[in-house]
Amino acid sequence: MLIVRVKPRSRSSLLAQRPDGTWLAQVKAPAIEGRANEELIALVAAHFHCPKAAVSIKSGAAGRLKVLRIAGRVGCDR
Repeated sequence: MLIVRVKPRSRSSLLAQRPDGTWLAQVKAPAIEGRANEELIALVAAHFHCPKAAVSIKSGAAGRLKVLRIAGRVGCDR
């Protein structure tokens, strides 16, 4: 489980862990029609070297603070 704060419409896409253990995700996509959520899932999957299907939004799909779940972390590199 990851707690992620999302910042849509950023200049670049990045995922970084904060000192308190939560994550900050900056995505280029706007928060319209789920585009930012799709980019967030792709960003997390790429960071943890997992398929996009393994990453899901557990709660907070409509807000900036989200709880993500990565299923089957056995195949992930990190």
